[in-house]
Amino acid sequence: MTTSNFRKAYTQLKFKPIKWKKYLKHNEPKKRSVGAALKMCRLCGNHRAHIDKYGIRMCRRCFREYAKEIGFKKYI
Repeated sequence: MTTSNFRKAYTQLKFKPIKWKKYLKHNEPKKRSVGAALKMCRLCGNHRAHIDKYGIRMCRRCFREYAKEIGFKKYI
């Protein structure tokens, strides 16, 4: 049984708790403690091009949009 949705697997395995635990052990998404997937833009939810400096927690696209409101100035 291969599925990305736990709901289908649960309906088939709900009466077999031991097999359900084994299924979860091998197919549950891993708990991440490091890496790019943990940092997320607080506005759009993007994981890429993340600016974490000064506690901004935005992607570069959202930062360009909201930089003046935050108080950053563009120097030429």
